[in-house]
Amino acid sequence: MKLIAIVGTNSTKLTNRQLLQYMQVHFADKADIELVEIKDLPVFNKPADQKVPELASEIASKIRAADGVIIGTPEYDHSIPAVFMNALAWLSYRIFPLLNKPIMITGASYGTLGSSRAQLQLRQVLNAPEIKANVLSNEFLLSHSLQAFDSQGNLVDLETIQKLDAIFDDFRLFVKITGKLSNAQELLHKEAENFDWESVYNLKEN
Repeated sequence: MKLIAIVGTNSTKLTNRQLLQYMQVHFADKADIELVEIKDLPVFNKPADQKVPELASEIASKIRAADGVIIGTPEYDHSIPAVFMNALAWLSYRIFPLLNKPIMITGASYGTLGSSRAQLQLRQVLNAPEIKANVLSNEFLLSHSLQAFDSQGNLVDLETIQKLDAIFDDFRLFVKITGKLSNAQELLHKEAENFDWESVYNLKEN
């Protein structure tokens, strides 16, 4: 199984990236997980020439080729980071690699909530008309993440590892099931291409 793991931040030192790196090694016998960085994407501004940046196109191509996507998001001010929202904006502009794509959300935080509020918001964003991803209901929240890893980058708490193992096994099954639910794929893509927020607002005003 080929999976893409998106690092939802531009921070160089982050336990969310550390968690994805741990999963990459820990689940190596179950899946090929490639980490993808978004920190070098330009700030989204609807381009006059309607061209998508090369890096956004490359990320989109990797997502399309993958069986599923794992997202690691921190929580900033009760929300997902601006740099990650920026990435999602590019990935829903003229290219739609996340349509019906199975998604597993993970999140780590220094406190007790483990990015729970950011994950809740992210689920809403991933349901947007131009994205329409297929998100696993189970979530993985890693609290007190600064104390969660040993010096080799491994999780130290057995119950936490067992929970991650169980959710990841559910995700692998979810990926296989979602892969068979492709009848509406072409219709979803057409709807995403034709969706226009400006038209929606004009209809409301009229």
